[in-house]
Amino acid sequence: MRSVDKTVPLKGEANMSKPFYVKYEMPKEIVDAAYEALSIASKTGAVRKGTNEATKAVERAIAKLVVIAEDVDPPEVIAHLPLLSDERKIPYVFVPNKDKLGNAVGIDVPCAAACIIKEGDATGLITEIITRIEQVKRGAQ
Repeated sequence: MRSVDKTVPLKGEANMSKPFYVKYEMPKEIVDAAYEALSIASKTGAVRKGTNEATKAVERAIAKLVVIAEDVDPPEVIAHLPLLSDERKIPYVFVPNKDKLGNAVGIDVPCAAACIIKEGDATGLITEIITRIEQVKRGAQ
């Protein structure tokens, strides 16, 4: 029997709404580029993996790009990162999957957030991502 209230999914059904901290929809090209940039930077530059490390990098203003997963439960764990990043004027991008984020940074477990500290060979790609993020933000406001 189906639920009468459509706001609450039945057990086993996916809830397709975005978490409250996701302010705008990221195009698939930006998401794929963010995964690729993280992968390249983890091999040739420096990345911080995990919410605590990403938060510290943003607070110290050493992060170049912050990548935040959308499927984190509970969402309060990373809800502060977009606000903190805006305050420090550090670009951030939302990606849909924490498992793929973990794989992109080279770890075998899911990762709620990561940030690039040193770009390495991904400098051009990161610059392009930041430009695209600014365009998406302008369109969302």
